[in-house]
Formats: sequence, C-alpha cells, structure tokens
Amino acid sequence: MLQIRPNCECCDRDLAVDADDVWICSFECTWCAECVNTFPGRACPNCGGNLERRPVRPAQALIKNPASTTKVTATNCVERTTAHASA
Repeated sequence: MLQIRPNCECCDRDLAVDADDVWICSFECTWCAECVNTFPGRACPNCGGNLERRPVRPAQALIKNPASTTKVTATNCVERTTAHASA
C-alpha cells in the first residue's frame, strides 16, 4: 500500500492527500509538479526512475488506511537539480 507522503521531497511543500498533481517513482519518492518540471528528463533525482502521478486514495479508504504524516526530504535536492539544469 502506498504511504501517500505529505510533502514534496525537494521543496518540502505540503501536498494535499487528494492532490492530483503529485508525482512518485517506484520507490515512492514524492514530488510536487513544480519541482518535477525542473528535473532533468522529468526523472526521479534520487533513483533516476520514471515518475507517475500519485493515485488519490478515496476518502472512505483513508479512514482505515490513513496517509503518512512522516515528512521525507531529499538531501540537497534543490542544489542538485539546479546545478544540473545550469550545466
């Protein structure tokens, strides 16, 4: 089951559980659309994998299976993606 993480790992922006513009990779690295647009090849900056829109868990299912409240951040994400974009 997906964790449905609460934030963008790059900019730490809060992401609504029902947002339809959140992206994840197969490891569940979680990104906002604005950060994804800065990633080279729109690939996950952590693993290099492709990104897909995060599915939205129905509200009724969230009662029994709530979204994660644990924030995850990628070390130096902004610096890494900015440095690659300017190279």
